[in-house]
Amino acid sequence: MILKTFTQHPADVGETYGEHLVHASGFGFRMIWAGLACVLHGVFPFLFIKTGSKQIAHLHDRMVANRTKLPDGWSYII
Repeated sequence: MILKTFTQHPADVGETYGEHLVHASGFGFRMIWAGLACVLHGVFPFLFIKTGSKQIAHLHDRMVANRTKLPDGWSYII
């Protein structure tokens, strides 16, 4: 039962636990990087002018492309 809680969602999107860990971590680290770039841009407006918006667009494109793997497209349990 406990194992299923770790493997159900990855299986729903066609990934193993390890694959899901890598993809989700990649998203998370990219969001952290983009957030730091946005903070630095706020302090120094001449730095990272398009970095935040480019990262958001990139992550959105990846997420939309992978969303079709889900049965109904929005099967998220938070």
